[in-house]
Amino acid sequence: MKRLKDSLGQVDNPTCPNCRIAMRWFRSELVRDTPSTMIAHLFVCPNCKRAQRQDADFAPVMVPPDKLASPRFQVIDGGKRAT
Repeated sequence: MKRLKDSLGQVDNPTCPNCRIAMRWFRSELVRDTPSTMIAHLFVCPNCKRAQRQDADFAPVMVPPDKLASPRFQVIDGGKRAT
C-alpha cells in the first residue's frame, strides 16, 4: 500500500485547462496488471469539476514466502505447540 501511495507522489497535479488552477487528487485505480502494472490517478478541478487522468507505471515488489508476515500469537494445545 505504501508503494502505491508513493507512486502518487511521482505524479504532479495537473492544471485545469478551463480554470487554470491546480486540480485535486480524486482516486487511483489499477488499469492493467499484466505485462506491466499501470495505475491511473484521477484528478478533479475543485472549481468546474472537470476530471483528468494520468497514468503511472508501477513496479510491484515480489516478496518470498519465508518473508511474509506471520501470526503474532502461537496456539498452544495442552502445553505443546500445535502444528
